[in-house]
Amino acid sequence: MIELITDFTRAWTDGLVRTLEGFRRGLADPCILDDPEPVTPYQVIYEEGRVQLRHYPAPDRRQATPLFLVYALFKRPWLLDMLPGRSVVESLNRQGFDVYLTDWLPPRSSDRWRGFDAYVNGDLADAVRAVQIAEDVEQVSVLGYCSGGILAAIYAALHPENVKNLVTLTLPFDMSARDRPTYAMMQHLEPETIDLVTANYGNCPAWMVKAGFDAMAPLHNAIDKYVGLYRNRHLDGYAETFALIERWMASDVPLAGKLFRELAIDVFRENRLARNELAVGGRVVDVREIRCPLLNVIGEFDEVVPPSSSLPFADAVGSEDKRTLTFRTGHIGPAASASAIRKLWPAIGGWLAERDS
Repeated sequence: MIELITDFTRAWTDGLVRTLEGFRRGLADPCILDDPEPVTPYQVIYEEGRVQLRHYPAPDRRQATPLFLVYALFKRPWLLDMLPGRSVVESLNRQGFDVYLTDWLPPRSSDRWRGFDAYVNGDLADAVRAVQIAEDVEQVSVLGYCSGGILAAIYAALHPENVKNLVTLTLPFDMSARDRPTYAMMQHLEPETIDLVTANYGNCPAWMVKAGFDAMAPLHNAIDKYVGLYRNRHLDGYAETFALIERWMASDVPLAGKLFRELAIDVFRENRLARNELAVGGRVVDVREIRCPLLNVIGEFDEVVPPSSSLPFADAVGSEDKRTLTFRTGHIGPAASASAIRKLWPAIGGWLAERDS
């Protein structure tokens, strides 16, 4: 019992230190990045606006179409390349895919004007164009993770000619799904509240982003994960993986002020993306314009993006070739669990390979 209390106290203290560090960084400009050493070698082939584009070449390339990963905006992307044998990028490379990954740079105070238009029609479109030029191809396969899935879906709807295949992973799409307290709260969120945040901070601070995520699974963040650490402390590599995930959990970055408002009000509160009413760069985003093959991947036990929010996406798009794949995991599991590396990513790679030319 004493050992359990000691382990719990140590883990809780470490988590508090990281939270306070995240708070400090949330008030800093620019945000300080503290990424671990990469597992898989890469080169930065493009940087403009607030995106760097990483290229992970496959040692034995067997797929003709490059795979473009649109990572989430809220945290650092090294979760997808965390440990040897537990790396999404490594798995895709071994399956013969050349991988390109967005590394979203934290917005500066002068970037508060940036919204969906700047990130999708600017940074994302330019990065895809860089891949098209580097690979001498007309289309890429696009995979979007969490909020990166929102960007990927918007891009695929506005620029369908550039997307060969689309994979969405834990996509928050239909916000009428109010089976999570945080989602239910959004319908009561007033625009004036968001305006108060941006008026005071310019951008949404990193500590506020972290507080929002922590609120989605309070019991897990406070107790469950430490109980799991104690019960599995003898498993080879478990403690190391736990420490890395905790480090990643504290890697929140600010959100550009305008984008924060568009996400909070237009997407989460008003559900305009699912209703085909979201305006980006003077155009309405109609997901029925997405007609490429679609694989919609859902975490069955996702505590951040409920499956009921992701499921309607497949029915909403105009694709004829579409599939929904449900995997028995939570929100982070698709990127970090050993079972996902063994089963989920070979399934995703196989689906893409079948549609390669």
